[in-house]
Amino acid sequence: MSDTAVIQTDQRAPGRGGADGVPGQPHPVTGRPRPGKGSNLGSPMRSKLALTITYVVLLALALIWLLPVVFALSTSFKSPTEFAFESFRLLPAQWVADNYVSLLNDVAGYPVLRWFWNSMFISTMHALLTVVVVSIAGYGYSRLDFPGKDVLFFTLLAISLFPVIANLIPLYEIVSRLGWVNSPWAMIVPGLAGVANIFLVRAFLAGIPKEMDDAARIDGAGDFQIFFRIVLPMIRPILIVIFLFAFTGSWNDFLWPLIVFNDVDQMPITAGLQLLQNMLAEYDRTGQLMASAVMAMIPTLILFLVAQKYFVSSLSMSSGIKG
Repeated sequence: MSDTAVIQTDQRAPGRGGADGVPGQPHPVTGRPRPGKGSNLGSPMRSKLALTITYVVLLALALIWLLPVVFALSTSFKSPTEFAFESFRLLPAQWVADNYVSLLNDVAGYPVLRWFWNSMFISTMHALLTVVVVSIAGYGYSRLDFPGKDVLFFTLLAISLFPVIANLIPLYEIVSRLGWVNSPWAMIVPGLAGVANIFLVRAFLAGIPKEMDDAARIDGAGDFQIFFRIVLPMIRPILIVIFLFAFTGSWNDFLWPLIVFNDVDQMPITAGLQLLQNMLAEYDRTGQLMASAVMAMIPTLILFLVAQKYFVSSLSMSSGIKG
């Protein structure tokens, strides 16, 4: 018998099934039972069950979030009489717009539109200036070299971990000394140089090769030219995300406006809604209160619908170069 025949015989010796052996019998090396042909049939079923459970949980969370919104929307279209007798009915029996008409007509008593435009101005200016400040700061911390750069950055990052509530008293003292009480600048300026946003820009710039800056410097470009002509167009996606987060954060800010505003005409919508709640505490005026809340939700809802792809893409952004 030839050597080749002996080798082939030895390879098939461990089991009658050839090199793979017989399913269920122990492996000659590991001692573990050999997997059967149908051993992986349960894996797709387990994956499908896990996916179904995930969708059920997400659907439940979505319903929990949507139920108050739907209740506020439906209540805003209920008449005072219907709300008094059927307050917990989800949809109104008769849809009426009297609550919105009353709010818009009684400008002196309920300056909701004035609050609305105050919030629009404050949030837009805050978001725009935030983009300007954090883009320049992020570029400096990422591209420029100066002594103590990393120490300064991580020191600021550590300071930012303190709770916001601890800064309210010193922040109000600064705003008061600057004469910004009852002024939009009391909400526009604080928070412009948020370290978290600077960190996002710095991390985004880490994915852009510095060789592009070096090539521009060889051609005679300075730091400002590199920033405006090369860096700024490439970090536009993360700047859009920062703008959206800054706008929604300023629009939804509740505690700080209550502290720095006591002039009704200068209040943003969040502080105005708190004042309106105290004014319309009776049950027969709850419809107007819900109508004002619905009006306050409209800008952020439109912003999300228009720019939702940027919200989603912000979850997977890791660098400025794709490919």
